[in-house]
Amino acid sequence: MNPGALRPFVEAFTGRLLSLGYTHLTVLGYEAPARHFGQWLQNTKIAVAEIDDNVVRRFARHRCRCPGIRQATRLSIKYVNRARRFVGFLAECGAVTLSEQVPPCPDENEIFAFQAWLRRHRGISERTVWRHGRMVMRLLPALGPDPMQYNAALVRQVILDEGKRSSHAYLKTMTMALRGYLRYLAAHGLCHSGLDQGIPTIPQWRLSALPRYIPTADVERVIASCDVTMPMGIRDRAVLLLLARLGLRAGDIAGMRLDDIDWREGTLRVRGKGRRESRLPLPQDAGDAIIAYLRDARPIAACEQIFLRTVAPHRSLASASVSSIVSLALERAGIDDPPSRGTNLLRHSAATGLLRAGATLDMVGTVLRHRSIDTTAHYAKVDVNMLLQIAQPWPGSVSC
Repeated sequence: MNPGALRPFVEAFTGRLLSLGYTHLTVLGYEAPARHFGQWLQNTKIAVAEIDDNVVRRFARHRCRCPGIRQATRLSIKYVNRARRFVGFLAECGAVTLSEQVPPCPDENEIFAFQAWLRRHRGISERTVWRHGRMVMRLLPALGPDPMQYNAALVRQVILDEGKRSSHAYLKTMTMALRGYLRYLAAHGLCHSGLDQGIPTIPQWRLSALPRYIPTADVERVIASCDVTMPMGIRDRAVLLLLARLGLRAGDIAGMRLDDIDWREGTLRVRGKGRRESRLPLPQDAGDAIIAYLRDARPIAACEQIFLRTVAPHRSLASASVSSIVSLALERAGIDDPPSRGTNLLRHSAATGLLRAGATLDMVGTVLRHRSIDTTAHYAKVDVNMLLQIAQPWPGSVSC
């Protein structure tokens, strides 16, 4: 197909995709909708300057009679989305001006301000900031438009009503988000102070369950399951070694940057919860695996994060992707019924392994970067050797 006046932009678009690391086959898959869109503009006598969201929707709905070797008369959603991406590229180049997004409603403006306050004063991750904003937005219709009218009875009733249609864990997180929102409003004089005390406590036995872990032999099987002849296997092995040796969280892996490693000192800087930074010793095998990844498998990309996606666009891994690496490794290792399938499984296994190797709770807490010793004491439940020393013999039957 002949894209007409859009030909230079199609060439620039495909060049951009190639520079991002897309394969030639994938680039061809994006080039075809772009050329088709240009051909359709010529057929319908629409100028490039007239392209907007309505034009793209018309292109998506048209019954295709354009020249070429296409067999289908209707365009698939995937095909149209690729054409939309090309139109977005045209907007970046300044060739077209797309209609502006609908301005946010007043409630959304207030939520945006609340999220900005969380970033500045609470030190929580961006994922948690987004989640808190979404949860508060869900509660706003029940709370009402005027925060000065909020009272303890209203706040309590809103949470109790949510409890009838939400899970226990979701409700607990929602109370945390609402508590932060009420504190934000009170700090800015937008509501009465102390309303966060009116939020009912969700009952839960803290640290009541046993840590979910797998034996050390199974951890080594999980690490050995990676195919180091492939770039993805080299990356996954480095990720699994860091998780298993240092008990890192998924977010720690996703946010790890190239300058976080001090190769001369053999240490790793980890940015944990609450903007806290810690220096941990970098194990030899984990360090060697990172070097192998940087040398042989990491894509060339202008990205500060160490671990990147293996397919284009080559951007940093998300926390969910890190958890998927663990889940897939468990399947490859033949561990069919693990107690969990995310990164916390290896974190709990690392703590359990340290305790059974003779480490103290203080040492484990330092490696896992716990704020409270009570959190680390959770792992004492699986320290069988220590429990045997303090366990009392069963008295048996006692005569009257």
